Amino acid sequence: MTLAIFDLDGTLLSGDSDYNWGQFLVEEGIVDASTYKAANDKFYQDYLSGKLDIYEYLAFSLAPLTEFNQTQLSDLHAQFMTKKIMPMMQEKAIDLIKKHRDQGHFLMIITATNEFVTGPISQYLGMDHLIAPMPEIKDGKYTGGITGIPSFQDGKVTRLKAWLEETGNSLEDSYFYSDSHNDLPLLELVSHPIIVDADEKLTQVATQKGWLNISLRDS
Repeated sequence: MTLAIFDLDGTLLSGDSDYNWGQFLVEEGIVDASTYKAANDKFYQDYLSGKLDIYEYLAFSLAPLTEFNQTQLSDLHAQFMTKKIMPMMQEKAIDLIKKHRDQGHFLMIITATNEFVTGPISQYLGMDHLIAPMPEIKDGKYTGGITGIPSFQDGKVTRLKAWLEETGNSLEDSYFYSDSHNDLPLLELVSHPIIVDADEKLTQVATQKGWLNISLRDS
C-alpha cells in the first residue's frame, strides 16, 4: 500500500488552521481580543521561525476548549469551517488528493495542529487517516492537556513510525507534501519528498537535494 502523506497548514490549505482558529475565537468574542491575539501571533511567528515550544502552544490553544461541552464545540467548529477553513481550500489541492485516491493510495494528513481543529477538515478532504496532537478528554470534556507525543518536527516521524508498526505498513514508494522546514525530518524519510509553496529555508534544502517543488495556490 502506497502512502500519500500531506501536511495540512500552508500545504493543502492556503493558510494555517490553528492560527485561524485563534482568530475565529477572537472575532467571536470567545476569548479576550487583545491578550489572546497577541499570544496567538507570537506563537505563529515562533512556528514560522522554527522556535515553537509545542507543549506551551498546545496548552495555550487547547485552554478555550475546556469552557464548552461537546455540542457547543461542534457548533463552533461548524461555524469555523464555514468562515475560516472553506476560504482556504484550494482546487489544486483537491485535485492532487483525487489523483492519489484514483491511484489507490492511502491518504493521510500528519499535522502539528490538534485533532479537535483538524479532525473535521481531514474528514471533509476524504482522508483515510489523521495523525495530530490528541487533546485529552475526561468525563466527556476537554481538560486542556494532551495525550501522547505531539506530531511536530521529529514527533511526526515518531508518530508515523508507531502507526506503521501498529498497522504493518511501510514507507516504500511513499509521498509526503509539505511547505515547512519544520517537516524536514519526515521529508527526508519518505521515497518522494515534495515541497509545496515552501518557506525559504525548506526551498533552499529542497534545491540542494533536488526535491520536486510545486505550488497548489489557485492564483
